[in-house]
Amino acid sequence: MQRLSNIRKMATTALCAGVLAIPLTATAQEEPGDGTTINMARATWDTGWWQAEVYASMLEELGYEVSEATTLDNPPFYQSVAFGDVDLWVNGWFPLHNTYEDSFADGAEAVGHVAKGGALQGYLIDKKTADEHDITHVEDLTDPEIQALFDADGDGLADLVACPPSWGCEEVISHHFEEFGWDEHFKPITAGYSASMADTVARYDNGDPIFFYTWTPNWTVGILPPGEDVVWLQMDETSLPEDQMDLADATEVEGLAGCAGGADPCDLGWPANDIRPVANSAFLDDNPAVRALLEVARIPIDDIFAQNAMMNEGEDSAEDLSRQASEWIDDNRDQVDEWLATAREAAEG
Repeated sequence: MQRLSNIRKMATTALCAGVLAIPLTATAQEEPGDGTTINMARATWDTGWWQAEVYASMLEELGYEVSEATTLDNPPFYQSVAFGDVDLWVNGWFPLHNTYEDSFADGAEAVGHVAKGGALQGYLIDKKTADEHDITHVEDLTDPEIQALFDADGDGLADLVACPPSWGCEEVISHHFEEFGWDEHFKPITAGYSASMADTVARYDNGDPIFFYTWTPNWTVGILPPGEDVVWLQMDETSLPEDQMDLADATEVEGLAGCAGGADPCDLGWPANDIRPVANSAFLDDNPAVRALLEVARIPIDDIFAQNAMMNEGEDSAEDLSRQASEWIDDNRDQVDEWLATAREAAEG
């Protein structure tokens, strides 16, 4: 009888252990990141902050604890991610950021795509001035009479809203100034981009000519739609920094709305970019679920445009970004669940 009692106790213990094991196993499968903190970064341009929120939310669904994103310029981010001081961001622009590859190649890597091939860049002016003076190319603005139209401060140079120091676009614009001798014709405005563009929009509203660089997706082309308020200018000649010169034949964009003069294709002089996550390689090796998620997740360019428009209308607080990320995930739940399932399968090996 004692032996039977012992057997019953052992069976009961085993059964309880099995019941307890089921939820523990399920939790491990559902949340492979449980117990791991991700040190995430984000870029200094706020048009990329919402994407960071979306990815952070998905990573949290995998059980990871994601720290509040650290805002970094390009050079410190690429150095930090290579050293492992931060784990990742989703704001890589390639080939624009090719210049930083030497900084991170030994310790980090670009993986997956937030948006592939849809990130455009170039120079624009207001459509009214373009039409009145038959301006179709950036080089047209080097004519003294034309450049005087864009001289807001009377120093004899056309004012061009450019990029702040350390941004990838700043290097390309500086290359254009050196290569084409634009110092004699244009003055680059390199202060905070959002503030500079706010001043530019104000000048446009006052009926003054405007000249600026921008990229897509960006709120600027939402508030100043190409083809309606502004036009994309073409380049007579393509010249890029050495690390991008192999893409000099890939600067034409077909069907681009608002290309000056109605040209199709429109040669912007800048290659289209991919927006990509960049992560520490050792971190990815230790967290296959993260690698798998970064490889499969995507955000449509149109959705980024729509969110950027909301930011421009004042919905730009941390709470707004978090809410917008949650709403996007809810609206795309079936797709997101597929991505998360792929990540969980990768974690299982």
